[in-house]
Amino acid sequence: MANLADEYGTDVEFYVKPLTTTIHADTPTGAPTALHDLLERLGLKRHEYPAGAPLYIWHTVPDDLAADEQKRLASRALPALHLAGYKVNCTPDVFDEAAFQQAAHEARARAAHTSPRNPALAPSSSRPAPARRTP
Repeated sequence: MANLADEYGTDVEFYVKPLTTTIHADTPTGAPTALHDLLERLGLKRHEYPAGAPLYIWHTVPDDLAADEQKRLASRALPALHLAGYKVNCTPDVFDEAAFQQAAHEARARAAHTSPRNPALAPSSSRPAPARRTP
């Protein structure tokens, strides 16, 4: 099974799966367990196929949330993923600027509080890369 993270060379690709309203977070084949665990801690639901010995792992935003809350959850995950060193892309139809900015501010505050002497953790003003395709 192909996925967008493999196709675009990223660690995580957030997008709305075509013909659905489900927000997916694809990770590359063989992605580290730490990335899957982080996505789960950020509120995404992990899926495996086949179960038990997965060949393919992906995550979705919980579908019991309202559509705008789903976008906020995905957008709030971006700063944490960036700070952890992952290359992430998010399509415009998923991205919520206000949620992203708030999460980035909170992540910078946490980073400054936990390692005030480490200038390498200085906040970046970069935003997620623009989408390269239309889902």
